[in-house]
Amino acid sequence: MTDTPTQLFIGGAWLDAADGATMPVDDPATGEILCHIADAGPKDARLAEEAAVQAQEEWARTAPRARSEILRRAYEIILDRTDELAHLMTAEMGKPLSEARGEVAYAAEFFRWFSEEAVRIDGGAGILPDGRNRMLLSRRPVGPCLLITPWNFPLAMGTRKIGPAIAAGCTMILKPAPQTPLSSLALAAILKEAGLPDGVLNVVTTSRAGEVCEPLLRGGRMRKLSFTGSTAVGRLLLAQSAEAVVRTSMELGGNAPFIVFEDADLDKAVDGAMLAKMRNMGEACTAANRFFVHHSVAEEFGRRLAERMGGLVVGPGTRDGVDVGPLIDRTGRGKVEALVADAVERGARVLVGGRTPEGPGCFYPPTVLTDVSPESRLMDTEIFGPVAAILTFDDEDEVVRRANDTPWGLVGYVFTEGLDRALRISERLEVGMVGLNTGLVSNPAAPFGGVKQSGLGREGGRVGIDEFLEYQYLAVPVG
Repeated sequence: MTDTPTQLFIGGAWLDAADGATMPVDDPATGEILCHIADAGPKDARLAEEAAVQAQEEWARTAPRARSEILRRAYEIILDRTDELAHLMTAEMGKPLSEARGEVAYAAEFFRWFSEEAVRIDGGAGILPDGRNRMLLSRRPVGPCLLITPWNFPLAMGTRKIGPAIAAGCTMILKPAPQTPLSSLALAAILKEAGLPDGVLNVVTTSRAGEVCEPLLRGGRMRKLSFTGSTAVGRLLLAQSAEAVVRTSMELGGNAPFIVFEDADLDKAVDGAMLAKMRNMGEACTAANRFFVHHSVAEEFGRRLAERMGGLVVGPGTRDGVDVGPLIDRTGRGKVEALVADAVERGARVLVGGRTPEGPGCFYPPTVLTDVSPESRLMDTEIFGPVAAILTFDDEDEVVRRANDTPWGLVGYVFTEGLDRALRISERLEVGMVGLNTGLVSNPAAPFGGVKQSGLGREGGRVGIDEFLEYQYLAVPVG
């Protein structure tokens, strides 16, 4: 921890908070304090805003190839420091080292992807219908951006937003989650080392999000907000962004259905369930939340899933052989405990897990529930924990109706061996992404995002950079 930055990163310099405030960063596996870092207030936000605004014009004029090469160098540095970054991530948010190493690779790939997109920003030309005028289209950076990232994937959510902003020529202020700021500060140091000019990226760590972010959004100098987090906070930020008409993109909550039909390959389905449910201890917006299993295979699926879940090793993420680390904090664990208790009170049977272990840390065991009542709170609440709740269904129309009966629409999972059914059900699901016979949909080359109250816009893929670019149309009369 001694080499990890603990100050604000503003204008290319490491600074203490203007009022000297600090905040602790805890280890969720032990409850102990890892370190104290700068806790920014409104003065620091204004300083970061000024740095981003002042750097914007020159950064926008920087050659696309130069921006590309900075991202490529940062990509290579991240990969070279995989173990260092993985240990840092595990310390602050708890995921096992094997998963943390996987996230480092995933995070780095966003920089490689957008390093390639930086030199492919195009426009267009054409003859207008009157025949007397020509149209020239160019694309230019939207301007200074406020990027707000969550705690569950602290490195990857940073690179997924920073990568396209750099590629497009935007300056930015990054506000990471207060639970996991260290990965973001390490990322800022890497980008500085890779040659990113001062003021292009500013990192403001704070426990006072409202005091820091609201003035930035209402002030009119930030021209773009990219937020990943809960739908409730997203709604608040949208309201704050409206006053200055700030362009927004949002990746919000999920309530993913995981549908297993009677013709599914159960080996694939259980493997997919383990991926979709247990990635990051279930603390993922893409996590399978509601398991709809055809009644003819529900008992066998539940038995197999409980056997696999029960075989996972729970413990500190730094320990060899551990599969499941702690949840992020006691509040998060308390939510999971309450949801399971509610389901059990309504008649659910616990096939495995369901009891909080004694001792330090925020651990909760992998849990499988069956005979779950549709009235249970976990049916319309994002669980964000290692709990699989199984319900049964009889026919396609029924399961589609129940799967879509939610204000969220991020991702859905469908397991069937029938091509016609696969296409039919996927098209009927009200989601932005579908995992067909797979429990993993995230990929830097694919557009990530949802519909309904799961968000606005897309991140990643060829369209990811579009969120940070504006069109300009030039009319040219020729006679």
